[in-house]
Amino acid sequence: MDIEDKNSSLTPTTEFLLLEFSNIRELQILHFFGFLALYLIAVMANLLIIMAVSFDCHLHTPMYFFLVNLAVLDIGSISVLIPKAMANSLLDSRTISYSGCVTQVFLLFFFVGSDFALLTVMAHDRYVAICNPLQYETVMHKGACIQMVTSAWISGVLHSTLNTGSTFAITFCSNEVNQFFCEIPQLLKLSCSDLYLVEIGVIVLTCSIVLGCFIYIILSYVKIFVTVLKIPSVQGQKKALSTCIPHLTVVFLLVFSGIFAYGGSATDISSDLDIVFAFFYAILPPLLNPFIYTMRNKEIKTALLKLFPMVHFSRIISCRGVL
Repeated sequence: MDIEDKNSSLTPTTEFLLLEFSNIRELQILHFFGFLALYLIAVMANLLIIMAVSFDCHLHTPMYFFLVNLAVLDIGSISVLIPKAMANSLLDSRTISYSGCVTQVFLLFFFVGSDFALLTVMAHDRYVAICNPLQYETVMHKGACIQMVTSAWISGVLHSTLNTGSTFAITFCSNEVNQFFCEIPQLLKLSCSDLYLVEIGVIVLTCSIVLGCFIYIILSYVKIFVTVLKIPSVQGQKKALSTCIPHLTVVFLLVFSGIFAYGGSATDISSDLDIVFAFFYAILPPLLNPFIYTMRNKEIKTALLKLFPMVHFSRIISCRGVL
């Protein structure tokens, strides 16, 4: 049967069937609690970052302003996937509505796209701070920081709209998605028409933009490391690197986990490996980012310690007007 015959016999897709982890009830409950633990850890860790920066006026600087936005995006991205997976495991279900699938794809691409755009902005911030410290306050003023963050969020919307629109313009031959959430590479495998080539073209364009941003980040850090090596004191070098290494780690984690996920999905690999790859790029970054940024950052650690004995709300009032 050719494509035209298939299309003529198809009925509109109203829902999709997601990949089931197990049909054994005990394992489904175990998966529910596993997802719940991951979700709570990720949300609480990112919320602690937001609270620490908000309540400590010493952290009201561009770098931590960007970090707060990154934490918000991380909470958003992990909230798109895990609650639905938890609900399906608890209710012994595989279904997601067509509109729910569209929403999931849109939001995931929005949060991940904005996340990477923000990481590029953060690389620029570190470059100016270390390589041109005398111009830092002039270049990275409050208005400029807000514009950069706004641009990152807008780029996420555009990126998401383009990918979501081109994906769901196609006709689907099946509604069985070989993944525990609506993932574009898996949806494209269900296509009955040549329109899937449009989305492949969009993915190629997206990868080209990501590659350009990645090259910019790498070049920025090459210049940063060259500058850091010229700092006479070892303590000064360590202080400069303590703000750079976590950011670079997060960039590599997001980029290479995405490469493995989409590269693996494009080949005929097992469902188990598909799940592993998806976990690495969709769940691992928002889960690990808070820990990566606090591991070597004494300012964040100090601010976090201040949260537990007593939260001084008067600090917020005294810090008004400070970025």
